[in-house]
Amino acid sequence: MRVLVTGGLGFLGTSVVARLRDGGHEVVAADVRPGADALVDVTDPAAVDAAFAEHRPEVVVHLASIVTPGKDSDRAREHAVDVEGSRHVLEACLAHGVRRLVVSSSGAAYGYHPDNGAAHDGWLHEDDPLRGNVEFAYSDHKRKVEQMLAAAREAHPELEQVVLRIGTILGERVDNQITALFERRRLLKVRGSDSPFVFIWDTDVAAIVEQAVTGEVTGAFNVAGDGALTIDEIATRLGKPTLSIPEPVLRWVLGIGKRLGLTAYGPEQTVFLQYRPVLANDRLKLVFGYTPSKTSAEAFDAWAARAGRT
Repeated sequence: MRVLVTGGLGFLGTSVVARLRDGGHEVVAADVRPGADALVDVTDPAAVDAAFAEHRPEVVVHLASIVTPGKDSDRAREHAVDVEGSRHVLEACLAHGVRRLVVSSSGAAYGYHPDNGAAHDGWLHEDDPLRGNVEFAYSDHKRKVEQMLAAAREAHPELEQVVLRIGTILGERVDNQITALFERRRLLKVRGSDSPFVFIWDTDVAAIVEQAVTGEVTGAFNVAGDGALTIDEIATRLGKPTLSIPEPVLRWVLGIGKRLGLTAYGPEQTVFLQYRPVLANDRLKLVFGYTPSKTSAEAFDAWAARAGRT
């Protein structure tokens, strides 16, 4: 089938495009960067519409978003890409008769809240509310996009949707703001919080996207390996100590550091460390029909070993 992938030259997009092409599909890698099959800025509705009109995709995989903002980024730009860009892609899907839309969402859409997963011993399931956090652009925007998609499912059931709420991706060449936390001499910990992480290996994510493109199942699915690792367990695996700081002290330190320009992170970041969304993957395995090749612990160990960190 013909598949258009937005963000096709990004970290995840490159893997997804390669896997789909290996599977014999005709794939259009749409991206704002030179080298794409279709040069498309998702913030430009006319450009998005033109790409759909030219390539007539049967399935669209929407990956374009700002995960790690650059130094010159701002909230308005991030909203334009994450939310308005998603709106433009959705509208083009409806206008051009796309059969299926696969969207990379995130566990961040649930938000970082002290009562996350309260009904399931801390584990978040797909029927839990998506609350996001206004103070975190990425979390807030993923929530807004999912609300937009939910409305489209009601109004336009003819457009099949698969929404993937992805946990922290690890792989042989992964280097991002999450892995940077593990590079520190001491791993930062908010006193009294386990700060658990769920991980998913990058090749598993690409395989799940491929199955979402070619399969029949629709709906929203958490994407994570079995189990979770606390920050203490991660530190032990890396042979590093933890630095345990009371939340009020950390909030004060981050506030001072942000005002002095010493850190990009403000006091609101303490909840990011305290109340991470812990994704249950039961529905991924039982309904979607995919069991990740690595558990969260195995994915972390593989990343650490291949990066020469253990």
